[in-house]
Amino acid sequence: MLNCAVIMGRLTADPELRQTPSGVSVTRFTVAVDRGYVKAGEERKADFINVVAWRQTAEFVSRYFQKGSMIAVQGSIQTGSYEKDGVKRYTVEISADNVSFCGSKSETGTNGAPSTTATTAAPSFSNGGLDDFAAMADDDDLPF
Repeated sequence: MLNCAVIMGRLTADPELRQTPSGVSVTRFTVAVDRGYVKAGEERKADFINVVAWRQTAEFVSRYFQKGSMIAVQGSIQTGSYEKDGVKRYTVEISADNVSFCGSKSETGTNGAPSTTATTAAPSFSNGGLDDFAAMADDDDLPF
């Protein structure tokens, strides 16, 4: 089974480090992720993804990131539910396994980020010329 989520976007607020009763560090934050497609004449839209980070990852995020910082998050999707005022509500969030800087040091801020911060562009994917292959292929030529 596979449950892997990777997002890149900007923090919507300063992350706040907290401790569980047993002393484990945790922080929750929201990442605004721009959608890739923009309809003509409309503004770019974003999705707001909730993230939770634990232990050293939580401490790292709360120390080096702030509102507006570009961040890349790799983790797994977790769902949950709770009841409020007699109504069942559902939650979806990413449990962060790894977080990374994305953007120049000036974009990251001057709050002590390591000098290893590098500019990173979002990967771009191509179909590797599959359109050309599909145009050449004929169903009669396929062995199945």
